[in-house]
Amino acid sequence: MSAYAALTQAGYRAYTRDRTTLFFTFAFPLLFLVVFGLIFHGQNVEESGRPYISYVAPGVLSWGVGNAAVFGVAFVLMQWRRDDILRLIRMTPTPVSAVVASRYVLALVIGAVQSALFVAVAMLPFFGLSVAGSWPWALPVLVLGITAFLMMGVIVGSFTRTPEAVAAVANCLMIPMAFLSGSFFPLDMMPGWMQALSRALPLRYLNDGISAALTGGPTGDIAVACAVLAGFALVLGAIAMKTFRWSDKS
Repeated sequence: MSAYAALTQAGYRAYTRDRTTLFFTFAFPLLFLVVFGLIFHGQNVEESGRPYISYVAPGVLSWGVGNAAVFGVAFVLMQWRRDDILRLIRMTPTPVSAVVASRYVLALVIGAVQSALFVAVAMLPFFGLSVAGSWPWALPVLVLGITAFLMMGVIVGSFTRTPEAVAAVANCLMIPMAFLSGSFFPLDMMPGWMQALSRALPLRYLNDGISAALTGGPTGDIAVACAVLAGFALVLGAIAMKTFRWSDKS
C-alpha cells in the first residue's frame, strides 16, 4: 500500500506540473465538440429524428476519455522503462499491480473531471445537450470504459520504446476506432458492414452506454455496454499483465 500511495502521489504531481499536457487533455475533446457543434448546429439525424448533439456529445466524450486513458499510461510506462525507473521500482517490493493501480486511480480522476467539464459545456444553449435523469448510470460505464482503455494503454506502453512509437501506435488504434464506433458520426448513417464491425470495438459500447445514460436511452443499452466493457477490461487486463515489461531487456 505504501508503494501504491507513493506512486499515485508522484504521478499526480508530475501530471499537474505538466501544464501543456494538462491543458490539451481537457481542451482536445472540447475542440471537437465546438467543431461538430458548429457543423451540425440545429440539425437532426434523419434516420432517428434525434438532434446531432445527442450523438456527437456522448461520442466525443467517450473518445476523449478513452484517448486520455490510453495515452496517459502508455507514455508514462514507456518513459519509466526507458529511463530505468521501472527497473528501480522492481528492486523494491512493488508488484506490477501497484504500478498499474497508481495510474488507474489517476485515469479515473482525469476521466471524471473531463466528463463533468465536457457535459457542462455541451449543455450550454448553443450546443443544447439535454441531459436525462438517468445520467448517473454514465458513471459505471465510464469506470469500466476507462479500465478497458487503460489496459490497452498498458499493452501499448509495454511494446513501444520511443514517444514517437507511442503516438503512432495509440493514434493508429484510437482514431480509426473513433470513426468506426460512431464517436464522430452516428452509426445510423453508416453502412451495415461498418455497423457490424463496430461491435468488435470497445469504444462502440462506451459510446452506446454514455449516450443511453445521458439522453435517456434504453437501460438495456447501458447494461450491455457495462457487460461488454467489463469483458474487454478482463481480456485486455490479462494481456497487459502478461506482456508488462520492467525494462527493454526483459
